[in-house]
Amino acid sequence: ILLFTLAFYFIFRLLKTVKATKLIWIFVVFFFVGAIAVPLDYFIFVPLVFYVGILIIYSGEIRRSLRFGANKLESKGAHNKGNLDEEEVKNCISAIISALQNMSKKDIGAIIVLANNNVPQQILDSGVMINSDISAELIESVFFPKTPLHDGAMIINGTKIVATGCFLPLSQNTNIPKDLGTRHRAGIGITETLDVTALIVSEESGIISIIKGGKMTRYADTNMLKNALSRFYWQELTRVDR
Repeated sequence: ILLFTLAFYFIFRLLKTVKATKLIWIFVVFFFVGAIAVPLDYFIFVPLVFYVGILIIYSGEIRRSLRFGANKLESKGAHNKGNLDEEEVKNCISAIISALQNMSKKDIGAIIVLANNNVPQQILDSGVMINSDISAELIESVFFPKTPLHDGAMIINGTKIVATGCFLPLSQNTNIPKDLGTRHRAGIGITETLDVTALIVSEESGIISIIKGGKMTRYADTNMLKNALSRFYWQELTRVDR
């Protein structure tokens, strides 16, 4: 009973994460129908069949969740304890906003991920590690059209650009508007799985979007960007103080 209880908990938590509400209801109906129709001696096979089906259907999400969980455990003591101060943070915020708005005016597509050292290593390895200071000029040059790294994501940890040209997992949400491209789907996908913030500039319209927890806010202006970046760096400062 204890094992089944634990299995139920983790399976349903996974289904909630991947937004499989319909599948949960199908299982509930399947469970009660089985309880009525199947002899007691064989009823144990009802949840077992369900578990096997979940492992097959969501094998990719399960593997990704396990990798992300392992990465979080590894990164708990690995955070860069650099000396962040208010002046440095203000310069980083100003540089990122300036770069985003300049690219927006020129309809240059871009995706920046504000991370807390919690991005899995395989995502970082998919791009190029640069570990550089943040500057508007560097951000704009990376995303300049036809440069080798312009299609991938830029990962920022604290006051450093850690990697660029990274490939992110795409969201499987079928409710994403059709007019949003791969960058937006990638931004939603990474924020659905990790506690990060994605900043996106649309290549088609120049619209700047902020994505957090899989929720997207479009037409981000200076104040909205400043608020999002301030929340991110406030977390960074708090973590360093600890």
